[in-house]
Amino acid sequence: MATLPDTQTVLISALEHYSYCPRQCALIHVENVFDENLFTLRGSMAHERADEPTETTSGGIVEERGLPIWSEHYGLYGKADVVEFRPDGLIYPIEYKHGPKRQSVHDDLQLCAQAICLEEMFGREVSLGAVYSSSSHARREVQITHLLREKTLEAVEAVREMRSSGLLPPPVNDSRCPNCSLVIACMPGAVAGLSNLRVDDSLFTPCESEVVE
Repeated sequence: MATLPDTQTVLISALEHYSYCPRQCALIHVENVFDENLFTLRGSMAHERADEPTETTSGGIVEERGLPIWSEHYGLYGKADVVEFRPDGLIYPIEYKHGPKRQSVHDDLQLCAQAICLEEMFGREVSLGAVYSSSSHARREVQITHLLREKTLEAVEAVREMRSSGLLPPPVNDSRCPNCSLVIACMPGAVAGLSNLRVDDSLFTPCESEVVE
């Protein structure tokens, strides 16, 4: 496993959280706050079906589920939902998601991080993977490009810096918030409202008669 201090290692799933909302990521991975809603429960159910450690073989393809993965070089660790080891030597990670087949940079960063770990573990390039929709039963293939790798490693460093600082980013208070399971803990409307308050400094300046010699 990674030899970096605990505060310097990054859980792969944190990349998706950070990409979606840095404050959500900090609440989960710095403040250790988590709550469930309908969307997270559905997502958990989809992952449970994929995360049970098993190995199956079909048509020459070895399929590993719930495979622990890590990168000592980048300080990454986590678990791959499904990894296919194909007869031609191709290593093909598959990330399970609830909801319809969609294009999402958040999912792609998480998948790319898995590819980076698998490359280090098995000494082979991983250039393709997929995001599987458990509701539509369809795969969206993702190319692990140089640009995607750069964005993924930038996110890794951003999460690492956030964890080291221990600071909670300000809330976004936008259309993402109502469906977030952490909306109550985050209080985006209230916190954003406080930042807009203007304080009259004169209220805290004592009058001459109030100054004690």
